[in-house]
Amino acid sequence: MVRCLFFEPIFKETRINLKYLNMKKQYLFFIFLLIASINNKSFAQFPQAEIKNSLIQARLFLPDATKGYYRGARFDWAGVISSLEYYGHQYFGQWFEKYSPTLHDAIMGPVDAFYPVGFDDAKAGEQFLKIGVGMLVKQQDPKYFIATPYEIANSGQWKVKKKSNRVIFTHKLEANGYGYLYTKTVELVKGKPALTLSCSLKNTGTRPIETNVYNHNFFVMDQVTTGPDYVVTFPFPVTGELTSGKDLGRLVGNQLIYEKPFVKGNTVFSPGLLGFGPDAKDYDIRIENQKTGAAVRITGDQPLLKMVFWSAFKTVCPEPYIAINVNPGESKKWNINYEFYINDVKK
Repeated sequence: MVRCLFFEPIFKETRINLKYLNMKKQYLFFIFLLIASINNKSFAQFPQAEIKNSLIQARLFLPDATKGYYRGARFDWAGVISSLEYYGHQYFGQWFEKYSPTLHDAIMGPVDAFYPVGFDDAKAGEQFLKIGVGMLVKQQDPKYFIATPYEIANSGQWKVKKKSNRVIFTHKLEANGYGYLYTKTVELVKGKPALTLSCSLKNTGTRPIETNVYNHNFFVMDQVTTGPDYVVTFPFPVTGELTSGKDLGRLVGNQLIYEKPFVKGNTVFSPGLLGFGPDAKDYDIRIENQKTGAAVRITGDQPLLKMVFWSAFKTVCPEPYIAINVNPGESKKWNINYEFYINDVKK
């Protein structure tokens, strides 16, 4: 085979020896690498950072109101993880087909979304607060909708501090009596296959902040199509209704299982799984890919307010909600922990 210097660094990174691949597979592999190279080059234009410990390496996009990868009005701009690799397995990545920096769900990783503050009191043309985004302009529609491209009138001030195994994001905003200092630290735990999101919100304004926040957990494990290869496990007997995808998934005991592989356009959705109790021990979710062995355990230190669930063609997304109520001068802290491991693969 002809030696190709362009791809040699990628061969080393992927640890693949081409002499074991036949010519057809080599051709397909070159196409794969070319696409990956193009994607990496397209990502290079956005502010980003890489962190690692002895077991994990990850890439994060950084918030920027003019150049950032994500500039939408739905999700918190801090902690967008485009890649996380552990033991040769990939846990995040692009799951959507269309991209725009302002598209509400063109985002990757375990990202948070806060419910808007002051939306109901604002009139059309007035502003309301979205923590981690800024002050947004209300449109004519009287109901808040996650996919509406609300204008961002004030995106606040972002500061980013990077260290070898963590990135600390700080967002400061003051407007219309609202004020806060929001800090999120994305940290790879030293010596462990673990990631921690440590968050705090200090109310520096004169108005109370009453909201909730959920983490969407856009897991994309080894690019495996959603289906019977995945199992999602909860620490409680889970009940509730699947309002879409009833033929694709079902609740059995303390698990959500999939009946058949998804095709593009398929989704499974529940507006609220039930069965959890009033303390934080039920914030404990496992996602296992039984085809490749990639698996993760998600735990939080706050009681669950609600448990929404959504999955699509390439992503599996438990969405745990917690309550956030902070009076002026007060602060709230919370943590989410991700423990990555390798599950026994079915023979």
